[in-house]
Amino acid sequence: MSLLNDVMLFFMKRRAERIKHFMANPVEVQHTVFHQLIEAARHTVWGEKYNYSSIQTIQDFQNRVPISTYEDLYPYIERVLKGEQNVLWPSDVEWFAKSSGTTNARSKFVPITPESLEESHYRGGKDVMTLFSQNRPETGIFEGKGLSIGGSLHPNLFNEVGGAMVGDVSAIIMKNLPTWAEYIRTPPLEVALLDKWEDKLDQMAALCVQENVTSILGVPTWVIVLLERIMAQTGAKSMLEVWPNFEVFVHGAVAFHPYRDLFATQFFPSERVSYLETYNASEGCFAIQDDLARPNEMLLMLDYGIFYEFVAMEDLARTQPRARTLDEVELDKNYAMLISTNGGLWRYLIGDTVKFTSKYPFRIKVSGRTKHFINAFGEELIVENADAAITHACDQTDATINEYTAGPVYIQNKQKGRHEWIVEFSRPPADFEKFTHLLDTRLRELNSDYDAKRYQDLALLLPLLRQVPAGTFYEWMAKRGKLGGQNKVPRLSNSREYVEGILEMVGIA
Repeated sequence: MSLLNDVMLFFMKRRAERIKHFMANPVEVQHTVFHQLIEAARHTVWGEKYNYSSIQTIQDFQNRVPISTYEDLYPYIERVLKGEQNVLWPSDVEWFAKSSGTTNARSKFVPITPESLEESHYRGGKDVMTLFSQNRPETGIFEGKGLSIGGSLHPNLFNEVGGAMVGDVSAIIMKNLPTWAEYIRTPPLEVALLDKWEDKLDQMAALCVQENVTSILGVPTWVIVLLERIMAQTGAKSMLEVWPNFEVFVHGAVAFHPYRDLFATQFFPSERVSYLETYNASEGCFAIQDDLARPNEMLLMLDYGIFYEFVAMEDLARTQPRARTLDEVELDKNYAMLISTNGGLWRYLIGDTVKFTSKYPFRIKVSGRTKHFINAFGEELIVENADAAITHACDQTDATINEYTAGPVYIQNKQKGRHEWIVEFSRPPADFEKFTHLLDTRLRELNSDYDAKRYQDLALLLPLLRQVPAGTFYEWMAKRGKLGGQNKVPRLSNSREYVEGILEMVGIA
């Protein structure tokens, strides 16, 4: 192995000991993070409003500081966007991550502080490699380069003279990388940060085939587009012909199991290629898969300057919902996640729902979004159910998918309701009727509310499956200005907005 690989793995082992520490002492580490956050923000505008100087306990904090959505925090974020400092956090804010998220606004702007960049985003990136190397001690991953698909950066239009920049969090991370990190990644910054997505893809495809790529970090949706373009240009039968030393795809943002078969058969048909999940967002890095033998489970990272609370989904609609700390959570229960961070977000409802799969150490899986679900008929269908069901149907029919979304068909003209699924297959099933029944049956097994509504077609009819041509979702996302970066295809919607938009685009009445 190369000297660089040996040196990098040496530092990974040192960090692994610190990870073991918070795994063994999770509650104590979270208490330390909590007190550090409160102390740091005492004299900010927010800290003085809620008298952080007198907060002694987590209970004080929960009694005094309200749970906040993005809309609740936006008046303070807007002040920072316009150049005011020491509003939510004492450090100067020079970067804002722009994300679509789940808010009512078309875009949200998340302040990125020096602390959140270094202690959360960068530490998370390092820990991905640390945990991978713990699973694969003989890895030669640093003998090659890591490929990452970044977004783009733009001046902050709220304060054009202030010098702050706005863009995808991936672009902010890349722009601030130290020289040594830039040496082991591809493509070069001038390509990675290109604004025009099509130009970026073309240049990435041309440049990256010349590199010894050993890892990829990205959202499956956009990685698929890049890999398909490279294979078309090179004529390769798999990506292992292009990158024979490839070891791991680090994925996040959307559930991976609907894509796993596509990657394992079309792109990287080798058992030596691993898949490692991360839970990383504009607001911070939260969890990383620490055991490759435990797919869909991620270790909650507790020393990133983030204090966590969890609200049971059945309590979320209450005026004052009870928030639980780590020592109070239960396994396999659906929680909305709250974060208080060194980026100045306080008791922030991030919009994701999680379930704990283990305690001590605390591992989670992302179960869905607080606003991405279908409950038009009381069925309470969440993304976790949908991902699992469509994966099952694919497995049973030897099909693979690129993308899907689903929404309700409302009751009208005495016709009962149902769900309408729009699916883009890379390998369609031979029997669509069988696929639909398998999907429906698995949903009934996973979700008792859905099953009750489907009983003898009482309230819901069999799902309506629509197949759309290859490239449909890419075209739809492009039309909405949602290509690349942190953008992802919405899986479920309680309205017909997405479904009708796609059907209209492809000319299906």
